[in-house]
Amino acid sequence: MPSGHSRQVTYLPGVGPPLMRSLTSGYREVGAVFDGPIFSCRESRMTERSAIFIDEAYLYRLVRDEFPGARIDYRLLPSKLSRETNLLRTYVYSSLPYLGNSPLAEQRAFHSRRRQFFSVLRLLPRYTVQLGRTELRGYREDGSPIFEQKRVDILLAVDLVKISADGHIQQAILVAGDSDFIPAIAAAKSEGVIVSLYHGGTAHNDLLEEVDEHFRIDQELIESVRLRDQ
Repeated sequence: MPSGHSRQVTYLPGVGPPLMRSLTSGYREVGAVFDGPIFSCRESRMTERSAIFIDEAYLYRLVRDEFPGARIDYRLLPSKLSRETNLLRTYVYSSLPYLGNSPLAEQRAFHSRRRQFFSVLRLLPRYTVQLGRTELRGYREDGSPIFEQKRVDILLAVDLVKISADGHIQQAILVAGDSDFIPAIAAAKSEGVIVSLYHGGTAHNDLLEEVDEHFRIDQELIESVRLRDQ
């Protein structure tokens, strides 16, 4: 993908993907694909090693708001984001939904689906999932709850800096929109790592200025990783 060209990613909000083909209905619902190669690299870029760092909550909101109903083939996602570099691993950061003392049946079901989703991601080749916590921070005037993820941004930032400083990668590919990642991005760049950003319409301007290159998540990328009916 040429530098400056818009690209897009998608994620199915709130649904956990079963892994094997034997769970066909769940497989089709979520869009997780296990069998087959997770990425391919051209010889000209094999010497450039990369890692992908995904702020899953950001991607969740992006898909919900900009691409409702989209389903992703997770076998294809890493190769599209890494653009045929030698991908080390895809790191996903998120948290399970909040459950209060007396959760409703639909809340328990949603929590269970999300737990299953993250469990399956951990089984996909070269995926690592790290989970923080979701806390209730209060209520809005209309009575709707306000939730906040804890430790998720720190987990991503620490991994980005450590993996870059250890010399494991030459390119870091970030899916995020929060300016809180700027110090970690600056630290990675100081180690000689090229930082690329995939983002939606809500990315912070300071974040766009800090990265080496950025690509807008668009319909073209979504179509390239969309789950097709089996």
